[in-house]
Amino acid sequence: MRDMAFIGGEARGQGTMFPVTLDELIPPDHLCRVIEAFVERMDLAALAFVRAEPAQTGRPGYDPRDLLKLYLYGYLQQVRSSRRLEAECRRNVEVMWLLGRLQPDHKSIAEFRRQNSAAITETCAALVSWARSVGLVRGEWVAIDGSKFQAVSSARRVAEREAAKRYLERMEATDQQEEVVIDETAVAAALKKLREDPEPEARFMHGPHGSSAPAYNVQIAVDSEHAIVVAQAVSSEANDKRSLLPMAEAAKAAVGEPAELHVVADAGYSNGAQAEACEQKGIVPHVAVQRSLNNQGDGRALDHSQFRYDAVGDRFYCPAGQVLERRGVKKERSRILYQAKAQACEACWLKARCTEARRRTVYRHLHEEALQRMGQRATAEAMRLRRSCAEHPFASLKYWIFGRPRFLLRGRRGAQSEMSLAILCYNLKRMLRVLGATTLIEKLAPAR
Repeated sequence: MRDMAFIGGEARGQGTMFPVTLDELIPPDHLCRVIEAFVERMDLAALAFVRAEPAQTGRPGYDPRDLLKLYLYGYLQQVRSSRRLEAECRRNVEVMWLLGRLQPDHKSIAEFRRQNSAAITETCAALVSWARSVGLVRGEWVAIDGSKFQAVSSARRVAEREAAKRYLERMEATDQQEEVVIDETAVAAALKKLREDPEPEARFMHGPHGSSAPAYNVQIAVDSEHAIVVAQAVSSEANDKRSLLPMAEAAKAAVGEPAELHVVADAGYSNGAQAEACEQKGIVPHVAVQRSLNNQGDGRALDHSQFRYDAVGDRFYCPAGQVLERRGVKKERSRILYQAKAQACEACWLKARCTEARRRTVYRHLHEEALQRMGQRATAEAMRLRRSCAEHPFASLKYWIFGRPRFLLRGRRGAQSEMSLAILCYNLKRMLRVLGATTLIEKLAPAR
């Protein structure tokens, strides 16, 4: 028998007349109503969503709207597993309200996410387009950043695949050499390994604490007005060197092709060729330039910056006045080689401080002017803007939406599906914070 000193609940068998409908259980400004308003606004047929068919039942398929609502609700509650979402349909009153008491099985739920990767990504773009139309996205300054998310993959399989890929690259490099014997059996085995690997796109990438695991490099572009993610991509590139141009172009398209778009990123995006291409497309990059301080000796030699470049003659002058002429181009490293005459260096009084080789070599980047312009724009203020815009979204994605930075689906296509759902949820939360639930619901409501 319960102690009468405590607050008591109602008897389980007691009848009640309140509330009489599910709708009365969901407040007017509830998150579920935001999800409902957003999904109902979207033209899912135009976005090419595919109906999900229940397995071996023969019944009509579920409406993609209902399953999209379920996934958005789930990701906002850190529930990403299709089996857990199936359980939510049976016990969660909020999900019952969203889906009208539908109870799809976990196979139908999982199949929807697997089949609709491209459509979900297009839905992200549609939400950004709508946000731009109501003034939530300005499209003047955008911050780009990347972060690693662990892949669902066997480390052994990825290691074997990368070893097979390296072997084939070596064989291709030596194929043109005379008297080279190629092991056809080994080549066939390497090709078989590349074809059979079920997770061909994940790569070993370094984590935040120096550990290495199969992962993807997630790229985002964030508008500075309200930190809304306007573009995103899941990449198998281990670093960010080749991501500046594609992410900048995606961001520019997402914000409505402005005449000029300013893009800020950290030094990991330093790429002279892409910086120059950005400028040609009306994109102004603000990126700190990554370059070595000294390319001679053990670090005590005269630094590259002490050599004066003559743009008219395309040559360098050393601190002692000697000329370093252009000798060639190393395209694979995007740099031009300049060297002094060996006789001049041998007789130079600065040689001991300049180089240990017979003559001094200096390199100049193929896109040096673009690098210099980009580096000059990377002011402390621009870098503060990058940190304030790009770092918070990743923290939210990793720990407020994913729960931990790890994908559940295999392959880059599956990872892209998950990231698109997570970005949708993040952007809806940002809009909710900026506008408030009531205003956001009103604006999302289709015009009558």
